[in-house]
Amino acid sequence: MNIALIGATGFVGAPILSELLSRGHKVTVLARNPGKVAPQTGLKVVAADALDAGQVARAVAGHDAVISAYNPGWGEPKIYDLHLQASQAIVTGVKQAGVKRLLVVGGAGSLYVAPGLQLVDTPQFPAEYKQGALAAREALNQLKLETSLDWSFVSPPIGLAPGERTGKYRLGGDELLSGQGDKPAGISVADLAVAIVDEVETPRHIRRRFTAAN
Repeated sequence: MNIALIGATGFVGAPILSELLSRGHKVTVLARNPGKVAPQTGLKVVAADALDAGQVARAVAGHDAVISAYNPGWGEPKIYDLHLQASQAIVTGVKQAGVKRLLVVGGAGSLYVAPGLQLVDTPQFPAEYKQGALAAREALNQLKLETSLDWSFVSPPIGLAPGERTGKYRLGGDELLSGQGDKPAGISVADLAVAIVDEVETPRHIRRRFTAAN
């Protein structure tokens, strides 16, 4: 497939890029600073700002699918506004380009931990991640109104961490997956990338959110 990737240098985006290339897909990376992306076989890097719908549209035109792992950075003081601005620009740009398939990487905060209660609204949710989680939740709410795109939204579990690629994972929907005992489930970022690329290759969650954990 010919896939456009946004956020390829990030914690989640970098493993997605590696997984795509390892499967033989042609990948176009959108980057504000193309020089930060190392050349690889099957990879094309274009200068584009995720906050600009027109630049996104020009960069993703002609692709089979777009994966967005955009994150302005957890230390960014304007993370809420920037996250939503980019989310809206990406959706608009993808639509303008005529690409139907969009997969967005979000956060765990909007997963339900009890009926009517999302993780981000619990007292123990870390304050330093709250604005980013709230933005990701709003981005998901906006996507749910989108009827012209074949979108999917993936929320990783709480325990997203570096680790080996096993190629194994289990899927869930809107609820936080549980782990062993009282511990929440986790997944290596490499295995999350496997789940994401599997979803792009064989869609099972069109216009739905899903989660994945080991």
